[in-house]
Amino acid sequence: MYRKLCGTLTVLLFISFFQLFAQQTGIFKKVELKVDTSIYTTSQNLLHINNEDQICFFYNDENEVCEVTLYPNPSLQIKEINLVPSGDFEVLDSLAFFNNSYYKFKIRFKGLTQTDFLKFIFSYQSNSEKHLFELPLFPYTNTKVHYYPADNELFIGEEKVFELITTNPQNIRYSLEWTNGNDIDYRINEKNGNLMLHLLPNKLGNRNISIQLQSKKPFIDSNDSVTYNISPIIHSFIVKTSRLRFLNIDKKEITLDNLTKTEGIEVQLDNNYTLQLNKTYRIEDQEEPGGPLIAELFTKSQLTNNRVLCILRPYNFHRNSEGYLYIKDGDDAKFITNFNITPKTTISKISILHEGSDWSTNLNIYPGETIDLKIEGEGLHKALFIFEDLEDISKDTLLRGENTLQYKLKVPLDISKKKIAIYNYSEPTGQFLNIKEYQKPRDFDFIFIDYGDLARRFSGIRGPILYEKVIKDFVLTFNSKLIDQPDNLYGKQYLTIDLQVMGKNGELIEMRTINNIVVCPDDNSPRFNYYDQTNCRIEDINLNKYLRRKTYDLDEWSRILITVKHDKDKYGGSGYQKEIELVLKRNYKFDVDVSFPAGLITISKQDDGQMGFGSLSGISMAMIAQFSFYHPEKIAKYRPYKVGAGFLAFNAFNFSDDNSSRDVGIVILGSLYPTRRDVKLTFPLFVGGGYFLKDQKWFFLIGPGIRVNL
Repeated sequence: MYRKLCGTLTVLLFISFFQLFAQQTGIFKKVELKVDTSIYTTSQNLLHINNEDQICFFYNDENEVCEVTLYPNPSLQIKEINLVPSGDFEVLDSLAFFNNSYYKFKIRFKGLTQTDFLKFIFSYQSNSEKHLFELPLFPYTNTKVHYYPADNELFIGEEKVFELITTNPQNIRYSLEWTNGNDIDYRINEKNGNLMLHLLPNKLGNRNISIQLQSKKPFIDSNDSVTYNISPIIHSFIVKTSRLRFLNIDKKEITLDNLTKTEGIEVQLDNNYTLQLNKTYRIEDQEEPGGPLIAELFTKSQLTNNRVLCILRPYNFHRNSEGYLYIKDGDDAKFITNFNITPKTTISKISILHEGSDWSTNLNIYPGETIDLKIEGEGLHKALFIFEDLEDISKDTLLRGENTLQYKLKVPLDISKKKIAIYNYSEPTGQFLNIKEYQKPRDFDFIFIDYGDLARRFSGIRGPILYEKVIKDFVLTFNSKLIDQPDNLYGKQYLTIDLQVMGKNGELIEMRTINNIVVCPDDNSPRFNYYDQTNCRIEDINLNKYLRRKTYDLDEWSRILITVKHDKDKYGGSGYQKEIELVLKRNYKFDVDVSFPAGLITISKQDDGQMGFGSLSGISMAMIAQFSFYHPEKIAKYRPYKVGAGFLAFNAFNFSDDNSSRDVGIVILGSLYPTRRDVKLTFPLFVGGGYFLKDQKWFFLIGPGIRVNL
């Protein structure tokens, strides 16, 4: 009793420890999934499958909406966490942190039944390091299949088709091939979104059929076990003989072409005591006389396996689903049989679906991409197409029929061939897929411009560049290592550069165009060895080589406009275009102004030794060497003041005989004036001081004037 009690306690402690360990594992203390009206947590809905713990949840809708709540592990110092995007779901509400306690986000799944290895991946930062954390998910659903036959009678050699009623036909795994050797053989296919059960009896009497189907996504049974087995379809049939004896033929698929029509094909037919040798029988698709000739059957010899070797010559097409074929002696039906007579496998059209595009008959494919390929023609169900050097990753659910086949193919990134042959079994079909190198326009982040300072990325320049120094060289460089990445190929970049040089007032000084610039990916590209390098540009482009007026000869506030664009003829009309403007900025300007101050008020030392105001002057003349200052945030816009030094002819235009106030002074003069452009005559306000040469005294002055800009 004591040992039994200890054993029970040990098991309970182990279970508690396992639950505690499961809850504390990873970066989250607890995870909750809300799907429909149910809540699933790591503490109650964790399954250990494929050597990892997975949160299981039930779904009814292929595109269920799920709200996820994450409670972080307090022992980890998580600074930042993000949900990594995935093609398996669409984010409805992005991840947010609530009440400094838990994270929450909402997503919508995409096709849960067709999704394998479903998981959430989080990137987070802890202890100054970035990490990735996977949260595996295990969706399950209930899938039921029901079978309601109208009657329970079958006839030897007669194929009968019934519909299977199911809650989720996409979740059913089935084989398109017939079973072999059973009392009742069967196969399952899909028609108009419904599952169809085909039955073909082989033995007389009461016969049972049991069909065990499996699901793609499992369900959890009453014992909390994961199972993929759907309740089997079990039914009993009464198998009866036909009015005519059914003779099986060993070949169920006959190809109608010129060779089989004239020379025939050898087949083996069930023997019957009434079947005559060395006789030609007529095969029609109706029991009554006058039916169209489908084929001729010549009985050649009897075999030891109770079969007859025959020569069959087909003349018309026939499908099993169209009904029996009647073996006739003249117009009298003697036996029935059934087989397919279909056209020779021929390809009439091949279409390719690239990711994000529509179906196209352009057979160009690109290294590293995954494509859908559709073949249309006749007799395709008999074919086994092989695509040279491509990986076939097709699923069972892809379209496969007599007239249409669909494949999903992966093109290896390092493929070396330029043409991919398509084979039917080992025979070439004469059809090829063309391997083309990627030729996508890339943003201009691989172009750098250097005009004296450090090189700047062309794509990162916003607005005009105001540059104060002399531009000795103007160089474009190309970092070809940035063009191709292992997971994103762009290929060769075909560029055109337009140059415009404009003066201060917008007048065009020079215009140049540089054509046929080809920049190829560098050796870090997975496809480097396969690019044609003959026309690739390696050296930098010094724009001064293309300009007659060099950049170092340009005047202040001249503008250089550079436009880089893709050659759209190489990219099917698409491509990027970007223009940048470089302005030769100056902070100040030195010039000589002649102005005519009038009504100046002077302050100087009077005869009594005191400072005093002089009388208003008449019109004076000032010649000033002065500095003008540009606005720092505007192009070629002056500030409303100037500062300079020069000569002032005080009362220069007063010609009266008793004028004793005329004098010449050396002055430092400041002026405030309107900032209108291209005005030769303005009326500034003058402030300054200086020294009169005649009176030999210092003075200060203020007053208006007339300014003439030479």
